[in-house]
Amino acid sequence: MAGVQGRVEDATVKVKFKRLVDAPLPCRHTTGSAGFDLCAAEDMVIPAHGFGSIGTGLSLELPESTEAQVRPRSGLAAKHGIGILNSPGTIDSDYRGEIRVILFNASDRNYGVRRGDRIAQLVFATLTDVELIETDSLSETRRGPGGFGHTGERG
Repeated sequence: MAGVQGRVEDATVKVKFKRLVDAPLPCRHTTGSAGFDLCAAEDMVIPAHGFGSIGTGLSLELPESTEAQVRPRSGLAAKHGIGILNSPGTIDSDYRGEIRVILFNASDRNYGVRRGDRIAQLVFATLTDVELIETDSLSETRRGPGGFGHTGERG
């Protein structure tokens, strides 16, 4: 199997998009990008320490074994304190509504979003078929029940 930039050609998944308004389709800006940029289809102000739901003007049709994850853009987070409230947001294969992005503003300044601004990225993942099995016991591991911060704060 021939690959391009570490991607296997035979593993290409076809995803259909429908424009609900005049909106740009998601796109990758470099060949190595994992995510497709999503753009705002409307103007909105995200208030300081607040949030808002912004439409992209797009809906999609995913194969049953695929999900789409709506993830933040690192540049918006680093430069403006803008993130995605339910990150990553999950788009299921049976959802046909508009892709909306819930942006939050962690900064002390309002943040204006204009139609066409890149506000998030869409990453596709193949799902694994899982069967949940209830049991009374689990195997032992070195970590055991250790949770958040159990290995210490530094190195």
